[in-house]
Amino acid sequence: MNLLQLQRGSKHFGTKVLFDGASFALQEGEHVGVIGPNGAGKTTLFKILAGQDSLDAGEITQSSTLRLAYLEQEAEWPLDVSVENFLIENCRKPIWELKQLGLELGLTETHFQSPLRSLSGGYRMRAKLLSMIGQEPNLMLLDEPTNFLDLESVIALERFLQNYEGAFLLISHDREFLRRTTESTLEVEGGDITKFPGHIDDYFEQKTELRQQLEAQAANLEAKRKHLQAFVDRFRAKATKAKQAQSRMKQLDKMENIEIKDLPVRSHIKIPAPSHTGREILKLVDADLGYPGKTVLKNVQLSLERGVHLGVVGHNGAGKSTLLKSLSATLPLLKGEHKLGYQVSLALYSQHSTEQLNVNDSVIEALQSAAHPDCLAQDILNMAGSLLFSGDDIHKKVRVLSGGEKSRVALGQILLKRSPLLLLDEPTNHLDFETVEALTESLRAYAGTIIVVSHDRSFIGRVATQVLEIKNQRLDLYPGTYDEYVWSLQKGSWGTETANSEPAKSQRSGPAQESIKFNYRDRIKEINGRIKEHGRKIVKVEEMIHTQSKKRDQLTHDLLSAQGAQAATLAKDLSQCSSEIERLEEDLLTHLEGLDAAEKELRTVQDS
Repeated sequence: MNLLQLQRGSKHFGTKVLFDGASFALQEGEHVGVIGPNGAGKTTLFKILAGQDSLDAGEITQSSTLRLAYLEQEAEWPLDVSVENFLIENCRKPIWELKQLGLELGLTETHFQSPLRSLSGGYRMRAKLLSMIGQEPNLMLLDEPTNFLDLESVIALERFLQNYEGAFLLISHDREFLRRTTESTLEVEGGDITKFPGHIDDYFEQKTELRQQLEAQAANLEAKRKHLQAFVDRFRAKATKAKQAQSRMKQLDKMENIEIKDLPVRSHIKIPAPSHTGREILKLVDADLGYPGKTVLKNVQLSLERGVHLGVVGHNGAGKSTLLKSLSATLPLLKGEHKLGYQVSLALYSQHSTEQLNVNDSVIEALQSAAHPDCLAQDILNMAGSLLFSGDDIHKKVRVLSGGEKSRVALGQILLKRSPLLLLDEPTNHLDFETVEALTESLRAYAGTIIVVSHDRSFIGRVATQVLEIKNQRLDLYPGTYDEYVWSLQKGSWGTETANSEPAKSQRSGPAQESIKFNYRDRIKEINGRIKEHGRKIVKVEEMIHTQSKKRDQLTHDLLSAQGAQAATLAKDLSQCSSEIERLEEDLLTHLEGLDAAEKELRTVQDS
């Protein structure tokens, strides 16, 4: 049964068409991810569905049983009311049930008794989520619900949505979150709204197939056009062929172009290679980190070597941003030593980086002003295009840019510095899927040292080769990959202390924390592991292709002498066998490309 249906809906802003003549339906209990480029109209669509905005044309049909709740990015709330009182006044669920879920999202009794005004952005988001859930809707509109949530809260929300019996539409740039919570995908792009079956990975596969089909059709059409044009050019002057030439000219006039929209294909961000340094990049010795009167991390011993890619994880407020600010020396140590290696410069990207932009600069001027002297003009233009600035956009003044556009400019400035140490605090905010994918691949291959904080699990899981957890005022190196760390949190096998528990005593260190050293050899080992794994899979897939090829040859031979039902069966088996060989060949190509990329990455690291 349809809960909600959009029929021939249109919405424009001035001359910009968000969507025109769009239609889709949402079934009871359906879990749908909503994606599209920044500015395509996703949030506007939500506002229309929630009754806060209207269509220019078309209509929305709602079920009589519809109970809709909308989680907005910037909703106005009575900030002086306590969280508990607000929930009691506005929710159907009992407060004890909401508090139970709130604890899973990281809200304590102190938070429930505090006015909303006193809460940080992350805890306000949690309170908003509880308020919406407490209304017991059968359709939720969720606009970036994971913003400001730490990993454990994201996992708790993920579990809730997986078990949610109602329907929801979910806008998110977190690919892993969408993969785990949705069963179909709604694309808002290019003036249309299209619904695809399957989660986000299925969507990208379907879009790639669609592009390939359209490109093949366009190539065939162009070949036919050239053939017809050649015939016309050759024979239209000959009386005996004039009639035929005229007929082909009419065919040419009637032929329509096949429009290939901007389907999601992988773009590329080329980060200039880091400047040369010694092997040792940075050290913190006997360091206390924090602010006057408030120590956030104690007795930190940290040593970083060239080429390490480190993912930093921990609860909101644990000290992730404090660590990055202290490493960049923008926040002085409370005690201890901060040592940079030989010829090491660093670059910090944070949500406050936009405050350092010159509002009178254009986009291209802002990028040029921050770029390393060795960067070419084309490098700067390429960076602007990769971060979604093209055409006249590069000449826009910073003062007229949106918050998201300013963040992309600030990120571009950092990437153009050629810094051997990049400190990145939530770099994927305000980027669309395509750009996040491009940034991920570029950072993975970056020969410099990277320390990154991100709520995007897919991003940090692929960029980080090692994981550092901040908990109870100390640093701990997790003995595994990021994906294993997430799994351990879900199973409760690592760092099981709650927000109210006492700091755990270290099994490895005395009064001062044991030094954590991230080195060149570890990264070489990780890359070699990938090379070995790709090599193993290449051998296995080649063996499977050989087996299937022999089977195909035998089926082909048998089919030559078969008749009737036997021939039909053999033909079907032959078709399936050929399809399996094609799939295996695609797998083989994937692993060959992966092996090549890993070997190039290894050479880059060894040469740096």
